[in-house]
Amino acid sequence: MSARDYLGEFEHIVVLALLRLADRAYGVTVRQEIEGRTNREVSVGAIYATLDRLEAKGYVKSRLGEPTPERGGRSKRFFHVTTKGVEAVNRTHRALHSMTEGLELIRCYS
Repeated sequence: MSARDYLGEFEHIVVLALLRLADRAYGVTVRQEIEGRTNREVSVGAIYATLDRLEAKGYVKSRLGEPTPERGGRSKRFFHVTTKGVEAVNRTHRALHSMTEGLELIRCYS
């Protein structure tokens, strides 16, 4: 198994947001989900760069929705996690769990 078989931290967060949002997942909603759950500011550009990378790896797929007047006739690009993406997020979760198992994670260092 190579390093590419695991998701990076931000990729992991983005895939989890997609899973939570289901059929409502597009750039803005992914950003809102991440910011709301992590209290971490994220640019839409970072979201789309990550989504494009995940799509190139086969972990997510995108489709265009219907054009909307609010967007000047442009379509939203919706994303969903593929089977390969679910496997990657599960693999990453298992690796993180294995690395943290038995550790006392809250420590005071002097």
